Amino acid sequence: MLLGDSDPAPVVVEGEGRSSPFLLICEHAGNRIPAALGDLGLSPEDLQRHIAWDPGAEPMARAAAETLDATLVIQPYSRLVIDCNRPPRSGESIWTVSESTVIPGNEGLTNEQAMARVEEVFEPFHRRIAELLDARDKAGRETIVVTIHSFTPVYNGFVRPWHAGAQYNRNPEFSHLVNAALAEDEALCVGDNQPYPVNDDTHYTIPIHGEKRGVPHCMIEVRQDLLATAADQVAWGRRLAEILARVREQYRDRYTLDGLAKARSTSSVAR
Repeated sequence: MLLGDSDPAPVVVEGEGRSSPFLLICEHAGNRIPAALGDLGLSPEDLQRHIAWDPGAEPMARAAAETLDATLVIQPYSRLVIDCNRPPRSGESIWTVSESTVIPGNEGLTNEQAMARVEEVFEPFHRRIAELLDARDKAGRETIVVTIHSFTPVYNGFVRPWHAGAQYNRNPEFSHLVNAALAEDEALCVGDNQPYPVNDDTHYTIPIHGEKRGVPHCMIEVRQDLLATAADQVAWGRRLAEILARVREQYRDRYTLDGLAKARSTSSVAR
């Protein structure tokens, strides 16, 4: 057993009965460490850095969910315990070095120790998401999956110019509309599939819960220095909610199931 009586549940669902078509997910919301793992050999300062979580992402996601009247799924444990947006097979699932910081508590794990993190943190989180999506599908509800993240302004010495952006893999339609809406603010440098392009090897939520189910989806990233205060986080959450609500209408007008199928069929014939 990894999780004890004093540890929080590995998934928090807020607003399960809310009416919105949006299902919001925050995989890197928290920086909790199970008591059995101590501090993973890290300082309190390290556990407040971006290597441990996405600072500002959870309150931003909460504000967006409340504004949209959407269900929100939160992961309270640190990505250093196990990254719930990485396939368990990935070398980035349990980091031994994050950026340039060694994670002592993740070195030399046995298969049993690694599997405990998968079985007690990763799998319950994604199983709950799947249950919510199954229930919505059974009820015939419209669903749009959006994951909410924040990113560090500097990574491995590279100063990132982007303020925010929507990420995607095989199906860019919804993300393109989000990026176009963000770009209406000329003060913003919008990262089109930056800084973290989605792919099957390094991401889990969008490929599994978005693409495989065939529902509209995107992953939104906002730079952490824009989320420095509680007021900033709420403002950005409300801003994203307004954009998402508007983009949903644009998407429905432009990409109905029949229209999207026809567009892709025409594109395929043209090639």
